[in-house]
Amino acid sequence: MIGLAVVVFDRWMWRWPGIHRLVGRPRLDGTWHVELRPHPDSRIPRGGNRGPIHAYMLIEQTYWSLHAVLMTAESSSSSRTAAVRGNQGSQRHVLEFVYGNEPRLEHQPRSRSHTGTCLLTITERIPQTLSGRYWTDRLTMGDMDLTYLDRATTYASFSAVQQVHPDVGVPPE
Repeated sequence: MIGLAVVVFDRWMWRWPGIHRLVGRPRLDGTWHVELRPHPDSRIPRGGNRGPIHAYMLIEQTYWSLHAVLMTAESSSSSRTAAVRGNQGSQRHVLEFVYGNEPRLEHQPRSRSHTGTCLLTITERIPQTLSGRYWTDRLTMGDMDLTYLDRATTYASFSAVQQVHPDVGVPPE
């Protein structure tokens, strides 16, 4: 019985409004639009995208776990470790994760697989925006801003998210 209660709390109950207010963990699950802005000193290979780069991040979250997937038109990244850090009573938290990136085959001649780290600042319990920075073992780094789109976490690709949110992340003409 206790095991079932723990599973129910981990998966669903902590999100209920009254309980969510008490536990203080930010709710991040869902799909986010991401704008990546590489730093000018980043070692971006010839022909590489110098930004801004539009992407989508899917965050799957329970009370005790979090997994993030970032999808661009050229590659996808998946978190290997992820944690929300901060004091329970504080509104300010940080999402930290280490990820592995795998470029699509057509882009691998100029864009090799890599590992990176990301830090995102969270200032609300149910945020609509996040901001932070990333850096990689390819000697690239930059800033990133995220805007919440919806609670779905089942999109299979960058283009699948674009089909549902066609006007998000489209640069003005």
